[in-house]
Amino acid sequence: MDNSNLCSNGTIDFVPTYPIRTERLLLRPLTVADADGLLAYRSRPEIHPYIPTEPWDRERALDRLNTVFTNTELTDEGQALGLGVELRETGQLVGDVTLFYRSREHLGGEVGYVFNPDFGGHGYATEAARAMLRLGFEEVGLRRIVARIDERNTASANVARRLGMRQEALLVENEFFKGEWSSELQFAMLAAEWRHQH
Repeated sequence: MDNSNLCSNGTIDFVPTYPIRTERLLLRPLTVADADGLLAYRSRPEIHPYIPTEPWDRERALDRLNTVFTNTELTDEGQALGLGVELRETGQLVGDVTLFYRSREHLGGEVGYVFNPDFGGHGYATEAARAMLRLGFEEVGLRRIVARIDERNTASANVARRLGMRQEALLVENEFFKGEWSSELQFAMLAAEWRHQH
């Protein structure tokens, strides 16, 4: 495993070169100019039953763009790298993906993704999340990356499966979430599994 960006004290010295390019997408830091693009999907009630936020308004979008989405590097556990996903052909913002650095000791990370339903069915979420796995394993030097998904969110679970992530657990009614008990699927992939697949 390449841990060239891992420092002796367990911190990471890693700043991506932006944009991160895939076949059809550009992954890049979000700015306040992306507020309308974010609101085009983050304001829609149908994407929020399975994620820990309510539909966004402009104030919430601007707050997130000025706080959570300002981080453009991973240096230590507890940090998250959230990037906008735009179509290379048109420049449209179609979603956002996040790589979390969860554990310095165990070199653990987590991947998350939220996409505009208007662009569903084209594999964009899979393509973007795959780029974040590559970043986590090949450039950051993580050993294990997980995805935690509400069991009812079949579209997101299918993305994890298409990525080749292994379903490790179904935690039945493990969380009282938005007024009801919900169950969580846990997926994971090891760096060795990533190398084997790629």
